[in-house]
Amino acid sequence: MFKRSDFFLLLGVMISFFVSGYLWFNGQRIEGIFTAIWVPSILGFGIYFKLMMIWGKLND
Repeated sequence: MFKRSDFFLLLGVMISFFVSGYLWFNGQRIEGIFTAIWVPSILGFGIYFKLMMIWGKLND
């Protein structure tokens, strides 16, 4: 069900989420917000590439 690329994508999301929380609670709020923006961006790119892979298989 999960491919290796899915695992690395979710790993990147988790790392970004925890780094943003760490920065936020250690007083670096702007850096924490900037890093938190990466989470939906990474997920959006992952969904896009997953849909393109599925769409490519349907059109073969």
